Parts: sequence; C-alpha cells; structure tokens
Amino acid sequence: MADRLRLVENINLHTRIPKMVHTLTIVRLPKMNKREIEKLIREQMLCRIAFKGDEYPYMAPFQYVFIDGSLYFHFTDYGRKMKLLERDNRVCVEIERYRPDLSEYSFVVLRGTLKVVTNPQERTKAIKKMAEEGKQKLSKNFLAAHGFKKEEDWSSLTPEKPLLIVKLKEIAEEIGLKSP
Repeated sequence: MADRLRLVENINLHTRIPKMVHTLTIVRLPKMNKREIEKLIREQMLCRIAFKGDEYPYMAPFQYVFIDGSLYFHFTDYGRKMKLLERDNRVCVEIERYRPDLSEYSFVVLRGTLKVVTNPQERTKAIKKMAEEGKQKLSKNFLAAHGFKKEEDWSSLTPEKPLLIVKLKEIAEEIGLKSP
C-alpha cells in the first residue's frame, strides 16, 4: 500500500496543506452490445433527459416509448425544458436498470437531437402506446408528469388532445455499460 500512496505538499498562499495522492488501478465497466442496449431500452419506460441550460445542464425524468427503433416522449408545452429545447435541441438521454443493492446494473446514454413529431400517424402511434404502457405499468399519480390530474385515467392521453410528442433523432453517440 505504501508504494501506491505518496505524500505531496501543496503550498497555499496562507497555509501549507499536505495532500494525499492515490495511485489507482483503472477498472473499466464492460460495454453492452447492440442487442443488450436495445433489450434495456425495450424493458424500461422511464429515462432522464439532460438539456443544455444557461449555466448548468437541466435534467428531468420522462416516460418514453420505443417504436420501430426510435424513442418518443410526451412534453408538456410549458416549463423550463421547452425554453431550453427551443434554444438548443441537442440532448443526452440516460436509461438505466439496477438492483436495489447495485449488485447488477446497466445504463445506456444516447446523445442526439429532439424533433417535434408532425406526422399525424406517427404521433398517434406514440400517444396510444404511451397510454397503453402507462395504464399497464404506472400509477395514475404519474399522470401529473404529463400535465393531467391524478384523478384522470391513462385513457386521457389521446391523439385528439394537443399533446406535444418529440422523437430522439440524429443519435451522435450511443454508450451502453454494465456491471462486471
């Protein structure tokens, strides 16, 4: 241990502060293959999206659906994320799966751009799948994240309502890592 640890003196203008510097062995997490990445994306339904903020990144959780190899999200048309998205549509999407004790974990990071879905059939397909998966797997309490009252039902998400659906496009980078 002594050979892996050395004392370095760092001189501050006002005080002399000794610092411990550790030499660590780098352990890299195994990369996920394409099949594992897609499986993780298909099995999960919640993600985090990081937007480029003014001074700091802004991150928020979102429900998503995976259709024909693409991720779709419902955005309320108010709030900070919309202002940030209008300025810069480049985002980072993170999807994860883990055991409570972290004995197993994996995550995928996708860097790309978000585009508003304008095709009516594509929009309808995404909304219907989101409502169906929400009804099967999520509490009605989560409807508030979609801008609906928790007293409403998942059937409130309908293509007839002015719901804003966005799609992750132009993926510049895809990273998938897992526990060893």
